[in-house]
Amino acid sequence: MDSLITTLAIWALPVLLAITLHEAAHGYVARHFGDPTADEAGRITLNPFRHIDPVGTVLVPTGILALSMLFGGSGMLFGWAKPVPVNFGRLRNPKSDMLWVAAAGPFMNLVMAIGWAAMLKLVVSAEPGLYTDALVHMSLAGITINTILMFLNLLPLPPLDGGRIAVSLLPERLAWNFARIEPYGFAILLVLLFSGILGSILWPMISAFRSLLSTIFAF
Repeated sequence: MDSLITTLAIWALPVLLAITLHEAAHGYVARHFGDPTADEAGRITLNPFRHIDPVGTVLVPTGILALSMLFGGSGMLFGWAKPVPVNFGRLRNPKSDMLWVAAAGPFMNLVMAIGWAAMLKLVVSAEPGLYTDALVHMSLAGITINTILMFLNLLPLPPLDGGRIAVSLLPERLAWNFARIEPYGFAILLVLLFSGILGSILWPMISAFRSLLSTIFAF
């Protein structure tokens, strides 16, 4: 039980930041391109409590971590925050601007993964201290969760960010037909997750990216 509590404490901050700042980035970029909906709803903020979804931000990631520790293995850790409201019709150029709004979330995860990698490099290069081990594990957790969320959200499946990017890039007719998948997107994602297909798609990319960070930062 102590090990479980320690693990949850180490992962709490990286998971919270990864999920909530991902959503805030969507709102910020939407406002930049003419849609103030998220701003009007008070969702362009670094306050994580404005973005927390009790199930997606707390229960699901915590449950996956707990099950992984109790039964072994390395489950695909994921979660979600309350979606930032975006009215694509209010964007100045809805179809093209959709790409940048959608890409903002994964880009924020990329920035945070690099930030946690830099933190890890600083910690392992510094003199050992009271909190060194905790910071090392927290940095590794930050790299992992942000890498997972970045690649997961780039899957070309509406309503994931990659699906919206695909809709933005496809010709009008194909984009319209592809967007019609959105009501079934979450169900498709769950099938991919529990069938193991999602992991087989994502883990090679995740491992390659983490190896790249390790090479760049030499840790």
